[in-house]
Amino acid sequence: MTSIDDVAASLGVSTATVSRALRGLPGVAEETRARVVSTARTLGYVPSSAASGLASGRTMAMGVLVPVINRWYFSAVLEGVDRQLRAAGYDLIVFSLGGDGINRDRVFHRSILRKRIDALLVMCMHLTEEERKAVQQLDYPNIVVGGAVEGVRHVGIDDAAAARDAVEHLISLGHTRIAHMRGGGSFDIDFEVPRIREQAYRDAMADHGLHVREDWSAFGDFRFSTSHASALQLLRDPSDRPTAVFCSSDEMAFGVLRAAVELGIDVPGELSVIGIDDHEFAEPMGLTTVRQDPEDQGAFAADILLGELLRDQPADYPPSRPHLLVERGTTGPVRA
Repeated sequence: MTSIDDVAASLGVSTATVSRALRGLPGVAEETRARVVSTARTLGYVPSSAASGLASGRTMAMGVLVPVINRWYFSAVLEGVDRQLRAAGYDLIVFSLGGDGINRDRVFHRSILRKRIDALLVMCMHLTEEERKAVQQLDYPNIVVGGAVEGVRHVGIDDAAAARDAVEHLISLGHTRIAHMRGGGSFDIDFEVPRIREQAYRDAMADHGLHVREDWSAFGDFRFSTSHASALQLLRDPSDRPTAVFCSSDEMAFGVLRAAVELGIDVPGELSVIGIDDHEFAEPMGLTTVRQDPEDQGAFAADILLGELLRDQPADYPPSRPHLLVERGTTGPVRA
């Protein structure tokens, strides 16, 4: 089995340099760090998290709490977190609530609060007051990725600005009859996000003097199947339907697009559709959307926590990550 001494000997550097480079510690030139990582990978060396933690008293593991794993956003954030942890010689421990929340007590009161991890990353979800206090009282760094949680710092896009950009894009194309496919409800996912995006939609409409029809506020639950069923109802009357739909996520936009196909509605000639996310299927489906990068968000949050573990003090960072309007083929000028 390849040892750290083998890596050091291959490069002609000390074992201490190899150790610091693989753990992401300061004091190592970036060129040297890159050579160490590349050589360790080539030789098949795997750092021992247990051995690394002996000197520091740490577990060399970071916990990530997710409502569910099998959703695009959560898996993308995990990919970004895991990439940074592997580079730093840290292990990733995933705590999943499994969608129905029955694991909440186990996670909050018997797993996370044990000394099994050095830091905790929570993905966008609603926390009860008791759970929020439990997180706030942790004696190791923690952060939320995605929707904000009161009293806990977070990293994510400016959801209000992203939603407003989407609605403003539709308005700039001449649309005034704009419906909203809203999310929220399942597993407490994105608890604040759907409310923020809906309010931004309403504010943008009001700022342009446009009427918001309550019967055009359709519930999509951030899911293809739910939004598809809602869109069939929303668009069923050709004499009284919107010319555009703002969807609070791409997965819901996919449901609207499918409903439009089934109803024989031309997109974007008769109906413009826009989402938020830039889901991996958005480009092949030609969906106009507001792009966010959950993998970047996960990596950014992981770097914050890793940096704080090294410095033993909170980091100063901008909480909002970038978003970008991406115009494709599902939006166009309103038909006269």
